[in-house]
Amino acid sequence: MFSFITKNWRGQPLESLATIVSLIGATTAQAGLRVRAEIDEGEYPKGVKITDAQMAQISLVPDKFHGDWNYTIKPRTPKRK
Repeated sequence: MFSFITKNWRGQPLESLATIVSLIGATTAQAGLRVRAEIDEGEYPKGVKITDAQMAQISLVPDKFHGDWNYTIKPRTPKRK
């Protein structure tokens, strides 16, 4: 599956998806952050193209720190009739 093995900040080798998901799921913060992670074994079609109009419908709010990498995806507001 992986062509190389890297290590995380704790020095544990990231040899499998199960290891990666377990480490992500163990993430916490003093402010109360809890993370739930699981492997999604669904199959998704490759090569699906997203149009500019579809991208414009996604409410991405960039973070102050590296907004090109860190952002929040906000729910869409329902259209009023």
